[in-house]
Amino acid sequence: MIEAVIVDDEEKAIQSLGWELSHFSNEIVVIASFTDPFRALDYLQDNTPDCLFLDIEMPAMDGFQFIQKLQNRDLAIIITTAYNQYAIQAIKNEAIDYLLKPIDADDLQETISKIRRHKTSHLTTNRLEKLLAGKNSQGKKITVNTDGKLLFLDNDDILYAESDGNYSTLYLSDGRKIVLTKKLKEIDDLLPPETFFRIHNSYIINLEKVKEYLKTDGYVVLVSNHKIPVSRKRKSDFLDLI
Repeated sequence: MIEAVIVDDEEKAIQSLGWELSHFSNEIVVIASFTDPFRALDYLQDNTPDCLFLDIEMPAMDGFQFIQKLQNRDLAIIITTAYNQYAIQAIKNEAIDYLLKPIDADDLQETISKIRRHKTSHLTTNRLEKLLAGKNSQGKKITVNTDGKLLFLDNDDILYAESDGNYSTLYLSDGRKIVLTKKLKEIDDLLPPETFFRIHNSYIINLEKVKEYLKTDGYVVLVSNHKIPVSRKRKSDFLDLI
């Protein structure tokens, strides 16, 4: 079954879409619906549906602001709106489809097919990523998923990782930057603890790449000359490691 969540500030719109989904497909079920986008965000922190039907014109928070606050961006997002000027912005926000209200039955059937393909593709990618990650767990590589590709990175090539909200950026020795749709905690779980250390709430460093520690300023300097702040809470643990 495909599990769906609906977010729309109009209860009638939620009821209408819920009825259409149940009427036109026996493989999709609405597991939750919200008129309050903040309550929806709280729900989606702990629950992972397959898709999200999201209204754009909401008074408390518009749909695109909602997407930016989403912590889980793996689900299929479908924009629902009575206005047609948001199509390009919907694509830029990685929505898989865009439905105009009142929603046409044929358009909805096509959307459900896209959700099904997204779910199948996502499951396949997850399985492959876990399999490859398992193969590399005993070695000196990590596996990351970015831009539709699986990359195999040598631990020694990673200088540090930086948090950017729901995203993280890996900085490599060759000057490349790789943006990942993962929080820094998830990156921390991927990296071997004997080599990498979360030195600050926003940074993980490769301990083998530390060149200097500036005690007065509270920074480490890496071999690449990047200066990374040392958190007061983590200073003692860091000094024990080096």
